[in-house]
Amino acid sequence: MLTIDAINALIGVDESYKASDVLFKQLMDTDQRLALFQSFLAKESDLSFDWFTDYFQEEHSDRKKNKQDFTPDGVVELVNRLLGTSHFNADICAGTGGLTIKRWTTNPTAHFYCEEYSDRALPFLLFNLAIRNTDAVVFHGDSLTRKAKAFYRIEPGQQFADIQAIDDLAVAKADTVVMNPPYSFKWEPSKDMLDESRFKPFGVLAPKSKADYAFLLEGLNRLSDTGTMAIILPHGVLFRGQAEGKIRRQLLELGYIDTIIGLPEKLFFNTDIPTVIVVLKRHKANGKVFFIDASKEFTKGKNHNYLEPQHIDRILTTYRNRVDVDKFAHLAVLDEIKDNDFNLNIPRYVDTYEPEPIPSLTEITADLQQIDQEIKAESKAFGATLSQLVGTNAEADREIKAFAKYWSDRFND
Repeated sequence: MLTIDAINALIGVDESYKASDVLFKQLMDTDQRLALFQSFLAKESDLSFDWFTDYFQEEHSDRKKNKQDFTPDGVVELVNRLLGTSHFNADICAGTGGLTIKRWTTNPTAHFYCEEYSDRALPFLLFNLAIRNTDAVVFHGDSLTRKAKAFYRIEPGQQFADIQAIDDLAVAKADTVVMNPPYSFKWEPSKDMLDESRFKPFGVLAPKSKADYAFLLEGLNRLSDTGTMAIILPHGVLFRGQAEGKIRRQLLELGYIDTIIGLPEKLFFNTDIPTVIVVLKRHKANGKVFFIDASKEFTKGKNHNYLEPQHIDRILTTYRNRVDVDKFAHLAVLDEIKDNDFNLNIPRYVDTYEPEPIPSLTEITADLQQIDQEIKAESKAFGATLSQLVGTNAEADREIKAFAKYWSDRFND
């Protein structure tokens, strides 16, 4: 794995904050781009993962303002396998391209569409697409307001793709959409957005304080009628009310929500919160929703938890079988969801409660005896402390000694 220092040396900067600007200039010059790609491949030839995830997460991400949190490898693998094969994949809030790269490893001839707002992340995204010789277009701008900064065409070549800035782009619907947007992002919606095709069917906009459903509906708007979308979001989208509750209900009544997968906590670099993968399909034949509680499917690490192959395999097997698994999965019909007021909180559908074993009378007696011994020991220690106290006058001193004697007589039988 390339270190931060190694990446900086290859780009030719002495400080990481300079990397984005320098990299972009190199990418837009054909000769420099080819030399740069060759130098990287001489150091690291495995194109199956994003070399920049850790580098960007530690050195460039803006968690406070943009709530950037890059997708960990185990979640990337799970999402990719959930979506399967694809001819055209869209990645909204693409970051440096980790999810797209994983999609490319299993769909190398597919067409890719990426959106990314961050000026810092964009050069790394373009790099990742071009060095892998992908067929792609990139929207550099705000996915929610649709305000564009630039557009790019990634044109496949003999070994590496060319990068060209273009004036505009027309994007068809994708058969797979993948998203890991910033969680509970603050945005500034305008009322005229309700006339846009992505929001109009739902009658309300996501609240200003939480754009989660705005991102979801933007991704859904990019999905073809026969496609599948997977989006990673905080648990709050499952049960929060008001506008979010109305959007959720409409999604359920339209039959778009297919599966809810609850992930373990502490999987991400900058947040400990547990997250969910929401799988959506436009072409569902019924209103059933499949719930998987995978919150205990992890290997504990020092600072983070990890989804490993055995956990991913269990989740995928359950997802494909789509049948109830005790304390792990449940297929809920729409009437059941209606009875829960369209609340999708996973514990309402998957009961993971494990009753504590009832101790025997012998164990209870032993515990009581132990507690009794501890009470006596502590009481004797307290009595010893009392006997050392001295009152501030004769009367107070007599009272203290009387109480100390009473206590000593009571617990020294």
